[in-house]
Amino acid sequence: MTVLDWELVCSGCDARRSAEGLATVCPECGQPWLVRYPGRQPPSLTARAEVRRGQGMWRYRPFLPLLPGEEPVTLGEGDTPLLPLPRTGRRLGLSDLWIKDEGTNPTGSFKARGLSAALTRALAAGARSFVLPTAGNAGVAASAYAARAGAAVRVYAPRSTPRPILAQIALFGGDLQLLEGHIGDCGRAAREWSAQHGAVDLSTLREPYRIEGKKTLGLELAMQFGWSLPDAIIYPTGGGTGLIGMWKAFDELRQAGWVTDPPPKMFTVQSTGCAPIVRAFEERAAHATPWTNPWTVASGLRVPGPLGDRLILRALAESGGGAVAVTDDELMTEAAELARTEGIDCSPEGGAAVAAARLLRERGDLHPEARLVVFNTGAGWLYRSQEELATSPAGGDIPRP
Repeated sequence: MTVLDWELVCSGCDARRSAEGLATVCPECGQPWLVRYPGRQPPSLTARAEVRRGQGMWRYRPFLPLLPGEEPVTLGEGDTPLLPLPRTGRRLGLSDLWIKDEGTNPTGSFKARGLSAALTRALAAGARSFVLPTAGNAGVAASAYAARAGAAVRVYAPRSTPRPILAQIALFGGDLQLLEGHIGDCGRAAREWSAQHGAVDLSTLREPYRIEGKKTLGLELAMQFGWSLPDAIIYPTGGGTGLIGMWKAFDELRQAGWVTDPPPKMFTVQSTGCAPIVRAFEERAAHATPWTNPWTVASGLRVPGPLGDRLILRALAESGGGAVAVTDDELMTEAAELARTEGIDCSPEGGAAVAAARLLRERGDLHPEARLVVFNTGAGWLYRSQEELATSPAGGDIPRP
């Protein structure tokens, strides 16, 4: 029997358990598990040189939960562009502004990374059916990767989710269930389905491996900058796995000696219509109080009570970063401006990151010459209505792909 060379450590109470089998949250305190690699030698500088010859997210397998010779469930995720924003930088007074464009992933968003890792490990542990709630893009990725693996997935989504995203979920064969309310309501439905039918719950941070996939955002960023790190990162934050994963990646890179720069300041951006992390950060709280009546056009930011709130707030504080909220008008204006002036079709969440850069620069939180990376987490076309899409004959709720 092959022994896994990693273990799970609770992010709340430091309890430990074997990584064998399937895991949800810590039974002692209810907080998420994090993957640690005590049985693995830190990757060498020779391994650092070798990753450049690989392709996609799984080129970083020395840092990932994959056994020698094991093949992941993949659609070629990763290797997304890191692009300078010269005109936007001049407009905002930032001389070294970059964007990491995750909209070029196979399913149109950064969610491809996390779901590739989560399904890879769950399938290896014997799972064959899955369920998750989604604000949109995670449902698309889960459906596509389940299809790739020949598995079944039920997806609970708010009825207000952009219709092109719902069309993509249907296209990939996800069992789509539309509910009134927000992702928190969908999460409750997903947990009930999991308990009744034994489907593995892929909800954000209710299994430990989506973070490991999202961690590759930080690994890839370091490689693209020649194994150096930027001064600051602005990340659109809903559930927060990308931000948590990157903070974990930067620590692991430094421990391995692959980078020597200090870690970047991490900044969260949310919408003023749903900003539980911003409010908690401003109040210097250790956790976030769920947001009442959340609403924003940036559906990925419509997460009223993220399970990873403590981990997000910890990363912001440890990095010396911060949190800021922008209006829907501001984020949509910046998304449109980015398309016109830089040729990048970004999601509303990506527009929020650019709007946050402007606001943080104006209030003096960003030095004008700092190397700053803003994240576009998804493709803009997924959020726009498409009149040419036919509706399903069963009531018109689900657009036909």
